[in-house]
Amino acid sequence: MLYDGATIEFDDRTLAHLHVVIINRLRRSEGLSMSWVDSVSSGGGRSSIWLSPHIPVYFKFDGGRAPSIDPEWIELLTRSAASSTGLIVMDEKSVPVRGSTYLQNRAWPPGHGTS
Repeated sequence: MLYDGATIEFDDRTLAHLHVVIINRLRRSEGLSMSWVDSVSSGGGRSSIWLSPHIPVYFKFDGGRAPSIDPEWIELLTRSAASSTGLIVMDEKSVPVRGSTYLQNRAWPPGHGTS
């Protein structure tokens, strides 16, 4: 997933479920925060971003076939996205999913300065 200078990597199955939840929110012009646990290879810790309907998001899947969608997992992620904590990336069993985050050299806030 590429978003405003950040590349966030998840496995295709997780990304497919996030895609459904995020696009449903953005389609209704609703922003949301999204948080995940970083993999050790990308420095560990936690990361969080604000997803705005005004900033393009790009979903890149490694495989050529679309993973099957689990409606219960979608419901779990949708409830999380609507909560005060925002969308917390977790698997079907409510276990946090590790992602890898890579940041490009960007000015902050977005749109200010040069990148």
